[in-house]
Amino acid sequence: MKHFLIAIFLLIQTSMYAQKQFTVNSPDGSLSVLVSCEDSLSFSVIKNNKVIIEPSSIGMLIGGENVKSLVLWGDHPVVRNSKIRTISNEVVNSPFYKKDQIIASYNELRLTFKNNYSLLFRAYDDGIAYRFVNTAKKPELIVNEELADYNFPVGTTAYAAYANHEKEIRLDEQYFNSFENIYDYQPLAQLNYKRLIILPILLSLPDSNLKICITESDLYDYPGMFVMNDPNEFSLKGIWAPVPSKTVQGGHNNLQQLVESRHHYIAKTTTRIFPWRIFAIADNDEQLLDNDLVYLLASPNKIVDTSWIKPGKVAWDWWNDWNISGVDFKSGVNTETYKHYIDFASEHGVEYVILDEGWAVNKQADLFQVVPEIDLEEIISYANQKNVDIILWAGYWAYHKDMEKVTKHYADMGVKGFKIDFMDRDDQQIIDFMWKAAQVCADNKMLIDYHGVCKPFGIQRTYPNVINFEGVHGLEQMKWRKPSCDQVTYDLQFPFIRMLAGPVDYTQGAMRNATKANYKPVYNEPMSQGTRSRQLAQYVIFDSPLNMLCDAPTAYMAEPECTEYIATIPTVWDETVALPSKISEYINIARRSDNTWYVGGMNDWTTRDQIVDLSFLPEGDYIVTLYRDGINADKKASDYKKETFELKASAPKQLAVKMYPGGGYAAVITKKLVDL
Repeated sequence: MKHFLIAIFLLIQTSMYAQKQFTVNSPDGSLSVLVSCEDSLSFSVIKNNKVIIEPSSIGMLIGGENVKSLVLWGDHPVVRNSKIRTISNEVVNSPFYKKDQIIASYNELRLTFKNNYSLLFRAYDDGIAYRFVNTAKKPELIVNEELADYNFPVGTTAYAAYANHEKEIRLDEQYFNSFENIYDYQPLAQLNYKRLIILPILLSLPDSNLKICITESDLYDYPGMFVMNDPNEFSLKGIWAPVPSKTVQGGHNNLQQLVESRHHYIAKTTTRIFPWRIFAIADNDEQLLDNDLVYLLASPNKIVDTSWIKPGKVAWDWWNDWNISGVDFKSGVNTETYKHYIDFASEHGVEYVILDEGWAVNKQADLFQVVPEIDLEEIISYANQKNVDIILWAGYWAYHKDMEKVTKHYADMGVKGFKIDFMDRDDQQIIDFMWKAAQVCADNKMLIDYHGVCKPFGIQRTYPNVINFEGVHGLEQMKWRKPSCDQVTYDLQFPFIRMLAGPVDYTQGAMRNATKANYKPVYNEPMSQGTRSRQLAQYVIFDSPLNMLCDAPTAYMAEPECTEYIATIPTVWDETVALPSKISEYINIARRSDNTWYVGGMNDWTTRDQIVDLSFLPEGDYIVTLYRDGINADKKASDYKKETFELKASAPKQLAVKMYPGGGYAAVITKKLVDL
């Protein structure tokens, strides 16, 4: 009997080791991930019986200085165990997000291999993701390289944002960039193969409306991912910045750390889990506007009490160049000017004022040196009296080198957060800094707005005090970009791509608005491309829990209707509904806060008449306040019309709206109270 049991055990083991193909399906069965464990480790994805990701090799090269000690996870993989796990209708609370909770369902395949590693694949109805896991008893290891060669059907096109450098430069120089660029849209094989592409990247499959957006989540103690294309293939290769071996202080106003040399490896880490590689998959464009995979795949919230985290809007100084008028003092970086901003914020219920670059002595990288024109204690005290909170801008290195002291010092003074700028890298050192700063600020009950930084990667779920990210070609670019820069089209692209990763510090709210013919860059009196109503729509469409009023108080006080709308609109939401939209052409989104719905839409450079479907509204009569393009908005972009009307329950739940070139609309919809 004993020998018989041993024989059965060996037969089971032999059978398991012999298995080379594994499959995991999405809950609705529309997506299938096929994992092959032959000579190398690869996966492919099938959507409704059609291959949408062709066999793609993945792996990790683990080792260090000694070449003989290198181990390639994925080389001739030997599977020791496989397991399928099913999660159905898991409720995930999501504070400070585009909805108050997410219902998650997925199937997970876990493969455990010889050589102390595992591989996880998750299949959701709207995408798939994978990650490697270190199962060794001693977790510390060096990752020399990660392997990711993703292959797609011939004819696949891509929306790719390159590392933003005007000249062709070496690959290692491209790791230093601000992660904000417009999109190059063309066949995947025809992208610039000499340039790093920043994530997320969006792929459009041939002969269908199907889209795949690639990004990552739960990035910790590890560098962020770039991709590069192959000029001869419809493929993308993962690229990661090696760990810096020598940095020097320099860059913008001496506030950055410039990399002079790098190690040959990309991470030296004790983490056991590596980032999720995400492929969000959409049957139509609007599905990309409400995809939650980055949030769902991030580590859970580590801040038990989040009651002190206050999203809201910010009266901002830098974009408008402190350019106020009608006052009896010289405007600029001084106490009188900030009191004026505080007065404006207080009068309109705006929660914050930011002191952007200039309040600390220039080029000293020392946040304890305040310029003599600023009395910070007086400003904070004055703001407290007016029920307004203060956020301070901080250059990366000035904050990093004195992180604990700076944070505690200003928290004790009553400052509520930092806007940290000019990181401009996402190698392991910068990612580690971002997690450390999130923890230090959380300990001191302070918010973080990460500016001059890569896309969000899930940290906003783990530390919800990280309330906003840049990594977007925002409105600040209109201070200097040439008229050939098409920001109107970009506004109709990044919500489907970059915003899938998380919130954007786009900084909308311009009161000077320009048609395509009239736009020009003006640094101290900047303007937006497109209409006034488009700027209002962006407060609905763009996901920004900490949202800027980019223009000057003077400009807003001259526009009371628009100011009232901007000042009172929420910045986080209970529900989001993505309405029919088409990338690069038009976009429509509805969001709910309590019992009020906000609907926003934007248009390309054409004139568009559309009927907006409001069938998401519960039954009842509604009052609609609509801000739409004025009849002359095609000549004078600031022309808009505000109108209020009733939407009867007996009438079709529709909104007829005309958008002029570069136009938009914003609607506030409230249920009509029943007359007693």
